[in-house]
Amino acid sequence: MNIRQFFAVVVARWKIVAAVFLLTVLTTLVISLLMPKQYSAAASVVIDAKPDPVSAVMYQGMVSPAVMATQIDILQSDRVAMRVVRNLKLADNPQIRSQWQAETGGKGTVEQWLADMFQKNMDVRPSRESNVITVFYRAQDPKFAAGVANEFVQAFLDTSIEMRVDPAKQYSAFFDQRVKEARETLEKAQTKLSDFQRENGIMANDERLDIESSRLNELSTQLVMMQSLSAESGSRQAQARGDQADRMQEVLGNPLISGLKADIGRMEARLQELNAKLGDSNPQVIEAKANVNELRAKLSSEISRVTSGVSVANNINRQRETEIKNALDAQRTKVQKLKVLRDQGAVLSRDLDTAQRAYDQVSARLTQTSLESQLTQSNVSVLTRAEPPVIASSPRVFLNTLLSVVLGIVLAIGGAMVVEMTDRRIRVPEDLAASLGLAVLGVVPKPARTDAQGRKTSALFQQRVISQLPNA
Repeated sequence: MNIRQFFAVVVARWKIVAAVFLLTVLTTLVISLLMPKQYSAAASVVIDAKPDPVSAVMYQGMVSPAVMATQIDILQSDRVAMRVVRNLKLADNPQIRSQWQAETGGKGTVEQWLADMFQKNMDVRPSRESNVITVFYRAQDPKFAAGVANEFVQAFLDTSIEMRVDPAKQYSAFFDQRVKEARETLEKAQTKLSDFQRENGIMANDERLDIESSRLNELSTQLVMMQSLSAESGSRQAQARGDQADRMQEVLGNPLISGLKADIGRMEARLQELNAKLGDSNPQVIEAKANVNELRAKLSSEISRVTSGVSVANNINRQRETEIKNALDAQRTKVQKLKVLRDQGAVLSRDLDTAQRAYDQVSARLTQTSLESQLTQSNVSVLTRAEPPVIASSPRVFLNTLLSVVLGIVLAIGGAMVVEMTDRRIRVPEDLAASLGLAVLGVVPKPARTDAQGRKTSALFQQRVISQLPNA
């Protein structure tokens, strides 16, 4: 079907087109006028990204679409709707309960029925480029619509706070128990360390180990020095016991021995002189020999005395060496014991420090969760509150009329085409060619004037043409 055929059908079926069009427009207009007026109230909230007043950290992902979608889901949840029902106390209204009884037959609860009804009339629209969420509620009463919209916003705020406070209360109870356990552990560690220090005589700032270590070092130095003295005295004792006793420093430096040696030298010289003059049998020679022998005996006795002093000194040095060595061993044992005690005390002290840190951390978490459990603010704030609207949001008579005009045109043309398909007529030369399968040789034009009797000349032309055609 081409444009010419389409317009020919529309013109031929103009009554049907006009009837369908007028019926559609009038029906829409009447329904729009008869429909009860609906008022839509709007309230908005903003999701803020300011720092948390307790933890002092920024809320993460405030501009994330997932976070905004989560907030919208919370707004549209049954939890918020049930809170609105409880806040409005509509379940106690006898009329509403009777209406619920009539519609549901007593199935379910009136609170759930009201929540479902509120959710059907509520709409949530997020802003595209901000953190603002707008709540719309439709109702026949503008005041009721504004009140329910504000209640939804308030219920959303309360639910947001509740969703933060409830876990914080649970955490607070958990950390409270952990604080008690950490305190008990800390007290046990403190008691254990105190008992250990008291039993071993260790003070908090004990410097005994340093003192004993210094004494150990001093004894080590003394032992080395005494060992050196013992080695020296031992060598002198060995010299004194040999044939070189008279060459010892003690012997050479002894004035008595030196005097005896001088006397012996003089006596020997006198003995030689007398022996040369008087001979060996002379009483003076014999007396001189006796004096020399006596002096030699005194010299040997004195040397023996001096050398015996060297032995005594060597024995004393060895005894002192042994004493210092024993004292050094005892001091070393004492220092080792103090080191063991210090290591044990360090372990207990570390246990105490660990228990103290654990207690401090758990106490800090308890304080934070306790503050969070007492919060009355959240990151959701009311931006605008709903006011009773003055103009009804529906029905929109003008918009509905415009839409009915468009729909009426479509339905009218469609109806005309359906009727045309059921009752096909020849309206243009193309229809004749399509129906008979013959080519059209010519078309008699349709005059646009009438004759004297008021008849259209097109009918006369048709009669003349038909009278001239041969009979079948």
